Parts: sequence; C-alpha cells; structure tokens
Amino acid sequence: MSTGNMRPDGPGADTAEETGRQSAVVVGGGLAGTTAALALADAGLDVTLLEGRPRLGGLAFSFKRGDLTIDNGQHVYLRCCTAYRWFLDRIDGTALSPLQERLDVPVLDADRNRLGRLRRTALPVPLHLAASLATYPHLSLAERANVGRAALALKGLDLGDPALDERDFGSWLAEHGQSRRAIEALWDLVGVATLNAVAGESSLGLAAMVFKTGLLSEPGAADIGWARVPLGELHDTLARKALDSAGVRTELRTRVTSISPTGNGRWSVEVPGERIAADTVVLAVPQRETYDLLPDGALDDAERLLAIGTAPILNLHVVYDRKVLKRPFFTALGSPVQWVFDRTEASGLTEGQYLAVSQSAAQDEIDEPVAVLRERYLPEFERLLPAARGAKVLDFFVTRERTATFAPAPGVGALRPTARTNAPGLYLAGAWTATGWPATMESAVRSGVSAADAALAALDRPRGHLFREAA
Repeated sequence: MSTGNMRPDGPGADTAEETGRQSAVVVGGGLAGTTAALALADAGLDVTLLEGRPRLGGLAFSFKRGDLTIDNGQHVYLRCCTAYRWFLDRIDGTALSPLQERLDVPVLDADRNRLGRLRRTALPVPLHLAASLATYPHLSLAERANVGRAALALKGLDLGDPALDERDFGSWLAEHGQSRRAIEALWDLVGVATLNAVAGESSLGLAAMVFKTGLLSEPGAADIGWARVPLGELHDTLARKALDSAGVRTELRTRVTSISPTGNGRWSVEVPGERIAADTVVLAVPQRETYDLLPDGALDDAERLLAIGTAPILNLHVVYDRKVLKRPFFTALGSPVQWVFDRTEASGLTEGQYLAVSQSAAQDEIDEPVAVLRERYLPEFERLLPAARGAKVLDFFVTRERTATFAPAPGVGALRPTARTNAPGLYLAGAWTATGWPATMESAVRSGVSAADAALAALDRPRGHLFREAA
C-alpha cells in the first residue's frame, strides 16, 4: 500500500480555495463511483471523477463489433432494486430500461421438452406466487409443497444475524427438505443468476437476503427490468451527460497512482502529471486496487480485502440469419445453457437475430477456447430452440469477465468493509463493500450512496432530495 507525500502544486490543487466550496475526488467510474460523484455534486461539492478506462460503466459496458453494439454481458435488475432505479431516473434512463409489468420467467426443461413459467399475481405475499408454484411442471407435487415450507422458513430468518453468513445455503436447503431437483429447478435458477454461485457455495445470509427481498417482501419485488438499449448508452453516455450537467469534472484514461493525507485535514490524489487536492476522497475501485491505494492504517485489517474471492461470468453471443426465439428471454433446465436474451434490436442488428447467453458461476468454462464452447453450445441451442436447427450461424463469439463479482462464499460478510475508513475524509465504495447485497448493479449504486452519505455527514452537508430517496 502507498502513503505518498503531498505536493499541492498540481492544476487541481487549489480548486476548493478558488471556488470557496468543499471538494471531492472519486476514484473509479463504474456505477459506484458515478453514483457517489452525482450525489456529492448534487449536494454542492466540487467533484472530480477519475477513471482509468476510456469509458464509464465499470463491468456493465458496451463495445462495437462491426456494425453491432454489444454488451459485455446481460445485466438485469428487479423492482426491489430501488437504488439502481434511482440511478436510472437520475441519468434520465428509466424509459430505456423498463420493468416487466409482472414477473414472468419462461423456464424450458431441455430433457423433457417442457415449458414452465414462474409468474406472480397481484395477491399479497406469499400468495402472489402460489398459483405459479402449484402448476410449476418441473417439480413434483411433493417438491412443490416442500418448496412452500422452505420459503416460509426462509421468510422467518433474521438477516441481521451474523451466524447466517457462516452457513452455506445448500446445506440449509437440504435440511429443509429440498431435493436436488428442487434446488436445480428453482433455488439455483434464481440464486446462480443473482449470487453468481450455486447454493452449496453461497452464504446463507446473502441467499436469504436475495429471496426474502426479491420474492418474499412485496408482490412486485421480483419483476425483472433490463436495458432495451446498449448498456453503454446508459452507464456511459447518459451517465456522462448527467455528470457534466452536475458540474463534475470527469477525466477518463486517468489512472490514480497514489492517495495520501496532507496533514491539514485534506487529501492529495496523484495521477500522471498532476496532484489533485480534495477535502474528501471516495475509492470506488475493485478490492485489490483499493488495497494497493489505501494509506497505511486506513483499515484495521486491510489484508482481509485480499481474502474476498472473485467469481467469473462467461457470456456467449450468437448471431443467426433468422429469428429463432420468439420470447424476449428464457432460462433453461437440463442444459448447460442458463439465461438467454434477445438483444437484436438493442445491438442494431437489422436482419436475423442476436442472442446473448449469460453463464454465471462459470469457473469450469471461463478459459475454454471459443471453438470448444461453440461445439458445446450450438447443439444445445438447437435442442432448446427448434427454429435454430435450420438457421445459419453468422457469428459466434465470447466475452469473459474473470473477476465479474466477489464470490458470495460463507464468511464473506465479515470481510466486506463499510464505507467509512479509519482515515477521516476517505471512503470506500463498490459492489463488494458491506451493502448487504450480492455483487449486483444495485449493490454498486447502494455503495456509492453510502460513501457519499458518509462523506457529506462528515462535512456537515445536506443531501439532495433524490439522493435521500435512494438512501
């Protein structure tokens, strides 16, 4: 870790003195950093946002492939993701990433060639899912009854109990009568996509949070939303516009080399050719990069950041010469295929169909050659989608996020730091911090809210109206 020495002679060193306003530097332009920067600017601070990449958006971004605009992976959110919904509203992106009117997930069993649906009604919890569960064809009558009993037991867990974090979700499910089929066809169907781990490798605390909040809190909590435009249009283009309007100085391709206290209650942030002085700093970068930048003593046990594991996500992209999927998305059982989304319109494709396949918990496949993945998955698409059997594959490619999320393993809760550090004026943000949520867009935004909230409280600054709603 670096401590650095202050030399307040860079172009940004006297910004606060010149404006008479308190200043902040946010390191990292993902959702966490962008959120923190907007919240701080909305509260009246002079804010500088520094991002090493040539774009904003972190791990939820887009890129060009020929004439198409491709998301690095499929990202969704739920109606219960109130902070991310605030973020969308703040950047004027809500209409571009709408929610389902009601939860409706097509579930296709490849082995039995049978389609089921997980849907809700307008009835109160837990009756909102009763009809769907009662007719869910992928489980036996006894398995469905046991699922209902386990759901009630899950609803009774205290999310504030730290002992939940020490247990794995899989063993808890087994103790509560869940068969392997029930775990595959229901619990992991949701859990793998949200936690990026199977039940046996997930903290019971995080799993309970996901299911209690998403499925057992309000009838519409699990309604699914996703971007109908490229993610870059939201998290980069619209986010940059919002930052500019808020008066944030945004510097891309700018990597921070050190941060250090100045001795007068302020901070110095060093980038190539410049030292920027600030009253407060928010570090919104991955845990290992945070560890490298933290001044000595900023956390009591900084090494615990390095003990937070990571988990990969593999994304397969297939372009067909014709339409092979009628639904906007589906998920599969009895197949290596997990969740499949139609991204044709969003990508700009005018002929044929482009499907994006999101494969979470992909430790066994993340480094497989494209040729091997193509040979494995194209026959699966033909098995799942009969219309694909006569279609020509125009393109097949892969995007890999080897450290897509933190690993939600038992015990991870004790490793995740809060926004506050031991160093006055220095705060942490990122989906991996102690938000109570797994590594999702919601967790990232919540972490930015928490970091800005803590900074503003220390500076005795009020928060903006929308910011209060998000918090």
